[in-house]
Amino acid sequence: MDAILDYDELETALDDHHTTLLRDRARTALLDIATGKRELPAVRHPLGFLCLPLLREGPRGVCVHLFEEGAAPEPGISPLHSHSWDLHSHVLYGQVANLLVHTEDGGDRPTHRVFEVRSDPDGTDEILPTATVVRSAPGPRRISSGGESYTLPAGEFHATVVQAGRPAATLVLGLVRPGRADLSLGPLDGRATRSARRLCDARRTARTVGTALGRMDRRGP
Repeated sequence: MDAILDYDELETALDDHHTTLLRDRARTALLDIATGKRELPAVRHPLGFLCLPLLREGPRGVCVHLFEEGAAPEPGISPLHSHSWDLHSHVLYGQVANLLVHTEDGGDRPTHRVFEVRSDPDGTDEILPTATVVRSAPGPRRISSGGESYTLPAGEFHATVVQAGRPAATLVLGLVRPGRADLSLGPLDGRATRSARRLCDARRTARTVGTALGRMDRRGP
């Protein structure tokens, strides 16, 4: 079922800017889902996008992230976060902006508390306050358009948004880094909370993936 997806091949294609291969592999995987050849429900992520987990093998994974029009985090979910894994992403269509965030020890003027995000297999995220407080400042805004790729190393705080609220999609490769945790930045007095990653039904998944395929074919919203 996953024969068309080979992590090493995709990683090499990203490094070599082989955009045609990346688009072809992503398109074939999405077509299998849209036609029912593969049953894979989309997962609605608390940060506001739909995730299609195409491949998992140990610490490595391949997903497609679909950002619908007006995509935004759920209420109470901070958009500022860092991953426990290295991210290497290729934009299939649309424009994606990564807003980097610089952090340093909070000292006597902290702006945020660091929260650890612990994900359970059932799709529940526990967002737990830590003892660490930091002072943050906006970093550069990096915009990537269809056909371009970008990387975000584990531990780099950022927020990902779509330009002008327009639809976008990315093919994402992830490599977990041992000893790292998924983190977010929240209010200094923030408390522990929970959020859920909800599965879409087969009809919603097929419809959304079909729309994404149409956008890929015309290279835009």
